[in-house]
Amino acid sequence: QCDFSNSNLTNINFTECTFQTCNLSLCKVENTAFKTVKFIACKILGVNFTDCNPFLLALAFEDCSLNVATFYQLKLKGILFNNCSLQEVDFTETDLSQATFNNCDLSRAVFEHTNLEKADFRSATGYIIDPSINRIKKAKFSMSGIMGLLVKYDIVVS
Repeated sequence: QCDFSNSNLTNINFTECTFQTCNLSLCKVENTAFKTVKFIACKILGVNFTDCNPFLLALAFEDCSLNVATFYQLKLKGILFNNCSLQEVDFTETDLSQATFNNCDLSRAVFEHTNLEKADFRSATGYIIDPSINRIKKAKFSMSGIMGLLVKYDIVVS
C-alpha cells in the first residue's frame, strides 16, 4: 500500500517481490530490474517499462490499471495480465507470445510488429490488431472480439 508515484526507482533491483495496492504512476524505472515481480491491484499509469533492465525480466499483473504504459520492444513471453486496464498501452515490437489477457480492457492499445503467437485474448475487450503487421499464429480470440482483427477492412459483420 505504498505510494511510489513520480518516484525515481532507477537502478533498483526487485527480485521475487509483490506490490499490492501500490501507486507507481509515472515512476522512473531506468535500468530497474523486475525479476519475478507481481503487481496486484496497483495503479501504474504512464510507466515506461522500456527503460527497465531486460535481464531476467518477469512480470505479472492482476487487477491493475496500466493505462498509457509502454512496453516497447520488451520480451514478455508468457506474461499474465489478469483483470487489468491496458488502455493506450504501447506494445509496439514487443514479444507477447503465449501472453494471457484475461478480462482486460485493451482500448486504444497499440500493437505494431508485435509477436502475439499463442496469446490468449478470449476474454479481452477493446483491442484492434492488424493481422498483416503482427504475428498472431495460434493466438486465441473470442467470436465477439473478432471484429478487432477486421477493423482495417471497414466491413460490416452482422
